[in-house]
Order: sequence, then structure tokens, then C-alpha cells
Amino acid sequence: MSLSKRCKLVAAGVLAAAMGLANSAAHSTDRIRVAAQITGTLGWELEVLRAHGLDRQADLNIETVELASTEAGQIALRGGSVDLILSDWLWVSRERALGDDLVLFPYSSTLGAVMVPSGSSIKDVADLKGRKLGVAGGPLDKSWLLLQVFARRSGLDLKTQSDIVYGAPPLLNEKALQGETDATLTFWNFCARLEAAGMRRAIDMADVMKRLGAAGPVAMVGYVFHQGWAEHNRGVLDRFFAATREAKKILSNSPDEWQRLIPRIGISDTAALDIYRRRYVEGIPHRPLADEVADAKALYRVLADTGGHDLVGPSQELAPGTFYMAGPGE
Repeated sequence: MSLSKRCKLVAAGVLAAAMGLANSAAHSTDRIRVAAQITGTLGWELEVLRAHGLDRQADLNIETVELASTEAGQIALRGGSVDLILSDWLWVSRERALGDDLVLFPYSSTLGAVMVPSGSSIKDVADLKGRKLGVAGGPLDKSWLLLQVFARRSGLDLKTQSDIVYGAPPLLNEKALQGETDATLTFWNFCARLEAAGMRRAIDMADVMKRLGAAGPVAMVGYVFHQGWAEHNRGVLDRFFAATREAKKILSNSPDEWQRLIPRIGISDTAALDIYRRRYVEGIPHRPLADEVADAKALYRVLADTGGHDLVGPSQELAPGTFYMAGPGE
């Protein structure tokens, strides 16, 4: 082979390699670091998302950091070890009022309820007078504060006219099933467990919110991330949201898909899984973002009046810019 021909072949090889590298760079996956609670619904969605290859289709490398609590996620986000977490607009507004640039995009409107035994005479908030009420989440839990406001409008002061027991959700579920409490206000997934055990919803927190001024189901929980990071990663966020929407559709439309989640949920009973699925699907946001913002502002004022500075910090109004505007007209 002549020298000139060998040179041409080498040049062609170099050009092909260069084109391959450029092509690879153009289609390289983008990384997003997501904090998810071990037992939370975001972890469920990410598992389904990966199983169906939605991350690969979106050219995303989704790194999941599993944490034990919402507070751990908040610390991780502020410390820069993750890009996105789930939290609520109360916390985002508080942080913005203190100078941070956090924003929220709606994730779920699924809420808890006051659960009672199937044969209980408790049907409305007035029936809680003189009863022993278990409350998950502590004195500043949002549902508990909203329930107190709702009760006061019926002339009932739950803190003084009922026997309040605070506790961790698993412990309160045990007490409820053993008959140690008359009613239990707890988170939606623990409500599902109690429903599966034969208990019923006496007071749904979604109904309480409407009675306190919300026009529709309110997504208090959302994806939370820094505005500055979002401005530099708009495409990554768009593709991540699109992939998680597809995962939600799969979970909504396929009861069999929930079999995949049995190890995470810890329940294999078909009827119980169906309750989880129904409650999960009910909480998928479908409202215009402007409606979510309007209801958040109204409920924020209610919560600020009840929870005070310990809950909302220095601002009595929802901080401007709390919600992430993901697209034109939203």
C-alpha cells in the first residue's frame, strides 16, 4: 500500500472517530440527582420509570438518593448533594422569604384523613369533641392545623376539647387498630392501610381544604429545586417531568404494575393494593397552575394565622415566585 493511500485511510479513520465522539456527545445522557424517601411515591414512580426504560428514552441519568425523611431531603438540597426533592409550598415559601431561590412544581394533591372504625358514630368534625384523636406529624403538621381551623368554625377547639395524642404514623396505626384511639388523623398512605383493615374516612382533608376556601384539589406537595439550577437545566427538567408523567400514566392504567411495588409498599393483598392505586391516582394534578397558585395563597393565609412564625417564618403571605412556571401560560 502506498504512503499516500495509508495517509488517506488514517485520515478517514480519524475523521470517523471524531464524528463518533461528536455524535456521542450530542446524545449523551444528562444527569439529575433526585432525593426520594424510601417508602415514598416518588420512589415508586422512579422504579416504574426505569423498568420501562423511560429514563433512557429521555436521555436522562437519574441518580436516586434514598433518604429516610422529608427533612433529610431538604438538608440534601440546601447542601447541594441533590438537585430535586419532594416537599411542600409552605417550606418553599418560608425559604424564599429568608432569601433562598427555591421553587416548586405540583406533584400530588393526595392528602390524609381522619380515620375511624367502620362502626364509629364519628361522621363530622363536631363529633370529635371529647374523643381521643391521634395526630401524625406533630403540632405543626399542615393537616392538623387545617383541621383545627375547620373545627373552630364549628365552635370546637380540638386542642382543649379533645384528647390529642401525637405520634409517628406506624405507631398511631397500631393504636387505632387496637382501639386505643377513637379517631386518627394521618397521612394518605397510612390511611390506605387502615382502609384495607376495615376502617373508614370520617373527615377527608381534601374536603376540609375546600371548606376553607380552596376551589379544587390542592397539590401541597411538589417537586422542589433551585431556580438558578432550573434556568441552566430547563431541558433536563422538561424531560424529567415528561418521563415521570408517563410513569404516572402506567401506574394509573395498569393495576398489575403495582405488583412491582409490593416490596416497597409492604402489602401484597390485592384489595389493599387497589386502595393504594385509587388514592394515588386521585392525587395526580390536572389543574392549571394558576388555579393551584390561587388556592395555595388562600390556604397559606389560613395556615399562617394558625401556625404562626414557627410554621411560615417571617412572611404572612405566600412568597412571590414560590411556584415554578414550567412553560408559556402556566
